[in-house]
Amino acid sequence: MENKSRKWLLIGIPYLWLFLFFLVPFIIVLKIALSDIAISIPPYTPQLDLFAGLGAIGDFFSKLDFENFKWLIDDTLYINSYLSSLKIASISTFLALCIGFPFAYGMAKAPESWRPLLLMLVILPFWTSFLIRVYAWIGILKTEGLLNQFLLWTGIINDPLVILNTNIAVYIGIVYSYLPFMILPIYSTLEKMDDSLIEAAVDLGCTKISAFWAVTVPLALPGIIAGCFLVFIPAVGEFVIPDLLGGSQTLMIGKTLWSEFFNNRDWPVASAVAIVLLLLLVVPIVLFQKMIERQQEAEAR
Repeated sequence: MENKSRKWLLIGIPYLWLFLFFLVPFIIVLKIALSDIAISIPPYTPQLDLFAGLGAIGDFFSKLDFENFKWLIDDTLYINSYLSSLKIASISTFLALCIGFPFAYGMAKAPESWRPLLLMLVILPFWTSFLIRVYAWIGILKTEGLLNQFLLWTGIINDPLVILNTNIAVYIGIVYSYLPFMILPIYSTLEKMDDSLIEAAVDLGCTKISAFWAVTVPLALPGIIAGCFLVFIPAVGEFVIPDLLGGSQTLMIGKTLWSEFFNNRDWPVASAVAIVLLLLLVVPIVLFQKMIERQQEAEAR
């Protein structure tokens, strides 16, 4: 009996955590998304009162409408924001993978005595405030910043480059900020890889490059997938980086969401934007996990 209670306690704590910090906030935001905008505090009129009894809840479902969600389809601003965010996040994730994989591979192949130091250097930026690190890039990328001064001094360019307040600056900021999230999962996977597999592939006639693509990359795939998720998901909803490094033409859903909440004070529409963004991220991940589980079950058979 005691073992059974421990089992339920062990299982129940994660579910309780998800209920309190995911499901409850989701329900609150969904309730606001189904409300009507109003000039009041808070600036919306709820259509559903959870404490008003079953009759009020039944009346709510009879009058249920999704006008705030329909508004997202009718106004191209929101569609363009979602598409732009997905584009910027996808490109940033690809760039982070191109930079992070060689870093992780080099760390995994380094002598064991060097690995703790290299690992510390990767996580060292987390010791500094995220906001300070983003502000530092303003001093680097602006017209009279360190990067332009260095390029002018070396003679590579004759006129300062305009990087700040462009999408390029946003890419740089996102890749720099989330690069450790790409490096660490890949490094964790590559560190466990048996080097004798590469030797066996070479003995069987593979070149080192073909052995890399045939052995190393497939074995590192779980780390690559995890790193891509860890970079892509926060990058889609990023607000600070596009707001500080991007220009007025930089359109991302995080900036649109902030504008609806604080400038327009349209909480119902902003909540609808947040709900759709969450579904865009969660549903594909759940489907992908189900597909992986089916593949693993098929391989086990």
